[in-house]
Amino acid sequence: MQIAPGRRVALNGVEWTVDDVHGQLGRLVLVDDDGRAETRSFRWLINHADLRLLPAVESRRPPPVARQPRTPADLTKDQLERARLRAAHVLEAETGFREGHPARALPGEPRPAYDPDRTTLTHRRYAKAAEIEAMPRPEAVRCGLQHLSYRTLVRLSGLAGDSLLLACADGRWTRRRSGHRTITKEVREAIFAVKAECVPRARLSQGAKHRLMHQYMRERFPTFPAEKIPSRWTLAAVWKEWFGPGGARPRYGRTAEAAAEAGVSGRIVVHRPGQVLVLDSTPMPVKLRETVFGDAITATLTLALDLYTHGLPAFRLTLQSDTSVDIAMLLRDVMLPLPMRDGWGEDMEWPYAGVPAEVIAEFTGHQVAALPFFAPETVTTDHGGPYKNHDLVEAETEIGCRILPARVLRQTDKFAVERQFLTIQTMLFEHLLGFTGGDVADRGADPERDASITLAQAEHIIATWIVQIWQNRKLGEYAPSWAPGEDHSPNTLFAAAMEQGGFDLDFPEPSFYYKVLRKHHVKIHPRRGVKILGL
Repeated sequence: MQIAPGRRVALNGVEWTVDDVHGQLGRLVLVDDDGRAETRSFRWLINHADLRLLPAVESRRPPPVARQPRTPADLTKDQLERARLRAAHVLEAETGFREGHPARALPGEPRPAYDPDRTTLTHRRYAKAAEIEAMPRPEAVRCGLQHLSYRTLVRLSGLAGDSLLLACADGRWTRRRSGHRTITKEVREAIFAVKAECVPRARLSQGAKHRLMHQYMRERFPTFPAEKIPSRWTLAAVWKEWFGPGGARPRYGRTAEAAAEAGVSGRIVVHRPGQVLVLDSTPMPVKLRETVFGDAITATLTLALDLYTHGLPAFRLTLQSDTSVDIAMLLRDVMLPLPMRDGWGEDMEWPYAGVPAEVIAEFTGHQVAALPFFAPETVTTDHGGPYKNHDLVEAETEIGCRILPARVLRQTDKFAVERQFLTIQTMLFEHLLGFTGGDVADRGADPERDASITLAQAEHIIATWIVQIWQNRKLGEYAPSWAPGEDHSPNTLFAAAMEQGGFDLDFPEPSFYYKVLRKHHVKIHPRRGVKILGL
């Protein structure tokens, strides 16, 4: 008798398909039309009293799809422990030892009823079956041993390792997906047509999608029976299985699908400081005063964040909104060392990071603060007006860095700097007078009256916080993958990178300041002189 994968057999009126054959073990896997799988031996199948070989004709249903084999990793911790307990009972009946070998005998093994020197294999199996039968019913059910009979022990003989462990596991724990019988090729075409229809439209309910599917089936397949169209609950299950839960907003989902079709990757792997510099601006949530006796104002905070070290090499505070010139000067600040300020101690001075502090001070002419500086290679910004200004693009070209704008409506492309704004708010801004909160509903009674910090004082406070606290703060989830057990801060990450790749002391020339300024082409009038922007 030839039994090969794909052969159909009938046992007790139930049709089975031979899904897999293990020739060395003399076993095969039978799968019925409901997806239920059973492992049997050739001897059991051939000697079955009601075995009928079905003709090899094309079945009305597609054959079972080959799936990834089960592994112990598919089991939970509790399921794995229960399967190991069953396997230990089987091994004790087979070898006399729960670990399966005399070299790994546990204390008190072998027990008299399972001593391999005094009992036979059949006696041990009958003894194990009697032991399980005498076990209290709740305990046997909890361990899954209520069906461990003599015939079960015979059927599990010859298995070892993971094969025995998976055979002792309940098949319902890792049951194979039987698929959805009602999803024919016509229904599948209708589902994908509804999916394409829903992409440019607003969010639709599952009921509306189900009605669209019915409409498509009536127009495209008029002879298809309406009663065989899946219900809305089946459509919801299939939709989630094929396209995911769909929790994103429609406009974000459309942007992500367009980027995927264009081959745009959603993640950049950064290997060194300065490889990617992320820029962003936000209104500062603290009311300031331009002068001591001035009115309360709202300043704009612009941050430059190095994606490798998560350090803050530069920042800018501007009145109301920033301009392209402010951002160009921010890029220039990234390339220059920060001078020491009044009130800063030796702990805030430049540490040894590949280059001694004396060498840096000799080049710059002043003492340098402990804030890394470098020439950025790639700049990532959003699509705000100042960032798209042609003057800033010319300044970035003059610096020699590439421009990598974030995708439209995809804040995840600048996740690090977006999160940094909240970090500064919780660690610094909310402790200052004049804090307005993160929302209008969280605003105080009169933050303008509480404002007492000038713009210059706020700039000094932020600079002190960055150099003294943030650059030396231990990173949590942003720790490097190559040192999971070590404690790293932005400064120590920069020092480690300098030890690996060296340090390039390439300070911009003094004339570079004028290169990043906005250029105006004007006519010099002999009597009125020059007029620029109405001045």
